[in-house]
Amino acid sequence: MLQKYLLIFLISMVPIVELRGAIPIAVGMDLNYMASLIVCTIGNMVPVPIIYCFARKVLLWGKDKPYIGKFFTFCLEKGEHGGRRLTEKAGRGGLFVALMLFVGIPIPGTGAWTGTLAASFLNMGFKSTTLAVSLGVVIAGIIMGLGSTAAFSIIGL
Repeated sequence: MLQKYLLIFLISMVPIVELRGAIPIAVGMDLNYMASLIVCTIGNMVPVPIIYCFARKVLLWGKDKPYIGKFFTFCLEKGEHGGRRLTEKAGRGGLFVALMLFVGIPIPGTGAWTGTLAASFLNMGFKSTTLAVSLGVVIAGIIMGLGSTAAFSIIGL
């Protein structure tokens, strides 16, 4: 049982997949939903301080390097684009709510990794970024849990 929780914890840390992929796996493995939501939320949040403090610096450093430059430039553009979208939708005053909803809507490219990177580009404070992203992750976990439970019950698993 512990191995299953460790698996969903680690899956939650993976970029792109994040909690959005781990929750359906947990539901498919018939794990306790609340325990899975807590484990996946923590797993999804583990990389946030590292992303906030270092990702932008590393991406700026590597954007002109051979082999990695194109990928790093892509990541920089994605973070800047996400930051612009958040600012356009919310202005500076509603940035906290916009970031929370951006992360909370479980569609590709809107998870904790992208949200934190966008917040770092917007110079949002660390505490408000962490709180907004964590609330968004919980929202995404609830949506994914409800959707996964419904999908698995429809197909009979």
